[in-house]
Amino acid sequence: MRPSGRAIDALRPVFIQPGFARHAEGSALIRMGGTEVLCAATVETRVPSFLRGKGQGWVTAEYGMLPRATHNRGQREAAKGRQTGRTQEIQRLIARALRAVVDLKALGEISVTVDCDVLNADGGTRCAAITGAWVALRLALEKLVRDGTLPALPIKGQVAAISCGLTDDGPVLDLDYREDSTASADANFVLTADGGIVEIQGTAEKDPFTEAQFNTLMRLARTGTAELFRIQTAIVEEALKA
Repeated sequence: MRPSGRAIDALRPVFIQPGFARHAEGSALIRMGGTEVLCAATVETRVPSFLRGKGQGWVTAEYGMLPRATHNRGQREAAKGRQTGRTQEIQRLIARALRAVVDLKALGEISVTVDCDVLNADGGTRCAAITGAWVALRLALEKLVRDGTLPALPIKGQVAAISCGLTDDGPVLDLDYREDSTASADANFVLTADGGIVEIQGTAEKDPFTEAQFNTLMRLARTGTAELFRIQTAIVEEALKA
C-alpha cells in the first residue's frame, strides 16, 4: 500500500479554481494533493524583439516558489539577485509545453506570460504548474476572442503533465514528496490530449530502469493525463458559462 493509501494508478485529489487572480486576463489555482500552484496569464500587445514584424505571437512562463512552500524556509531568489538553475529549467519547460498547443501565427503580435507561483509544495510542482497554466492560458485567450481582439481561438489542443516513478510499491502514478524523495526512478511526462508527447524527463536515482518499466510508467502517465484533460475541460466550460 502506498503511504497515501492510493492505488498505484490513482491521482491525488485534483482541484482547479479558475479566476483566482482577479486582475489577470486568465488564472487558475490548481491543487494536487498537498501541492498548490497559482497560475496567472498576462496578455501584452507586443512581442520580444526577435519576433517584431514577423506577424506571430509568443507564449512564455515564469516559475517561482514562496519561501515557506516547503518544509524549511527557502531564500527568495530576488534576495539572491538571480534565479537558480532549477527555476530556469522549470519555467522553460512550462513555456515549451504551452507553446506546443498554441498557433503562434494565429495569435498575431501578442505575448502571453503565465506566472506559476508555488504556494505549497508536496511533489510534482512543475506538473501541476503545466496543468494549471493551460487553464489560465485558455481563459486568457478566450477573453481575447470575446472582446474582439482575436477572430478565433489560437489553441491547437490541451497539454497536461504528471509524474510517475518506481517505488517500493512498484510503478506508481503522481508521486507526492514522500514517494519522490525515496523513488528509485522518477519521470515527468508532458503530454497532449491528442496523444502527442511534448517532453519526458526521466531519471534513475539508483539502478538503471528497463524499457519495460519505462513503458509501464508511460501507460500510467497516459491514464493520469486523461483524467487531467477531463478536469481541465470541465473547469474551462464551467468558467465560460459563469
